[in-house]
Amino acid sequence: MSELSLAEAMKEFLNKSRLKGGIQALQIQDAWEKIMGKTIAKYTDKIEIIGSTLFISSTVAPLKNELLYQKEKIIERVNEALGEKVITEVVIK
Repeated sequence: MSELSLAEAMKEFLNKSRLKGGIQALQIQDAWEKIMGKTIAKYTDKIEIIGSTLFISSTVAPLKNELLYQKEKIIERVNEALGEKVITEVVIK
């Protein structure tokens, strides 16, 4: 039987459980301002992950348009913030 550090054991547990997606969603919400900046974070209503898709909600039409053009950059930044490739698609609502 091999010994794992607490961090390794937690990571292994999360990888095998259904909690991982929820925890990653919380991490993104906490880091959204750092990832995208204060202005975008201020006018973003809701951020959620379903599967490998990041859903971003906003009622500001010009912001939605800007986010549509930045989809690839958003995917790159979010995956970098999470430390692994989690997001493969972004949907702007």
